[in-house]
Amino acid sequence: MKVETTNDASALKSKPGFGRVAKAAGYSSAGLAAAWQYEAAFRQLALLAGVLIPVAFLIGGTPVERALLVLPVLMSLAIELVNSAIEAVVDRVSLEIHPLSKRAKDLGSAAQLVGLVSIAVVWLAVLI
Repeated sequence: MKVETTNDASALKSKPGFGRVAKAAGYSSAGLAAAWQYEAAFRQLALLAGVLIPVAFLIGGTPVERALLVLPVLMSLAIELVNSAIEAVVDRVSLEIHPLSKRAKDLGSAAQLVGLVSIAVVWLAVLI
């Protein structure tokens, strides 16, 4: 029996049901591993999250306060993953310096800045 191989990504999306969920979990795990291995900013944010999230459970007086402290930290990690994905795609397309490439990377960076500011705002609001 001959096994066909394809470079068409649409073939990977055709799996239904639990198989699709299992594949998605594998892709997510690979993405997290790649972010940890290749992205210093993600590692720094993950380490910050490793400090802030336990502290949130210590200082948050109510479940809502704990959630408010934890969510912007997790969102900042998610923003960094998207920012890293944007940078990877831009670099995959071309390493040439181009105004649109710069804009895409700058917008991703700005999104992360907003995420970090949201951490500061929420933590200050809860602590003060």
